[in-house]
Amino acid sequence: MTTAHETCAASGRNPALDELMADHTRPLLTFVEKLVVDHHLAEDIVQETFIHAWQHGGRLRLNEVPVRDWLMTVARDLAVTSLRKVAVGRERTAPEVDVAQPDHADAAVAAAEAVSMLRRLSVEHRAVLLHTYLAGRTTHQTAHILGVPVRTVRSWHHDALSTLRTSFLTV
Repeated sequence: MTTAHETCAASGRNPALDELMADHTRPLLTFVEKLVVDHHLAEDIVQETFIHAWQHGGRLRLNEVPVRDWLMTVARDLAVTSLRKVAVGRERTAPEVDVAQPDHADAAVAAAEAVSMLRRLSVEHRAVLLHTYLAGRTTHQTAHILGVPVRTVRSWHHDALSTLRTSFLTV
C-alpha cells in the first residue's frame, strides 16, 4: 500500500506545498485583494506567491519567520510590483492630449460689459432690475419696497430692458 506522500511524489506533487496552500490560500487572497482591488489579479499574485514558496522552500524550513508572515511579505511585494507595472503601462499608453483649460477672460470681459451697460441706466431702472432679476422678487414686492405704484415698476422694468437691448446691439 502506498502512502499519500508516495502518491504525491510519484505524480510530481509536493504534499508540503499542498498543505501550505490549503492552510494559507484564503487569508492570502483576502489580503492581496485589499491591496490590488482586483480579484483575478489577486489570484495571480497568490499563485505566484506559492511558486516562490516552492522555489525557496529552504527558507520556510528555517522557521526564523512564521510561514504566513513570509507568505504575506512575498505577496505584498508581488502586489506592489504588479501595481507599479500597471501604473507605468498606463503612463506609457496614455495619449498625449492637451486638456483645454477654461479661459476666464471671456467671462471677465462679459462682466465688465454688463457693468458698463448697467451704469448707463438710471438709478430707478437699476433698482427695478436688481429687485426683479437678482433678488427674484415679484413686481408687487418691488413696488412695495421702492414705494411706487406697480405700473411704474412695470414701466421702469420695460424701459430698462429696452435700453439694455439697444446697448447690447451697439456693442
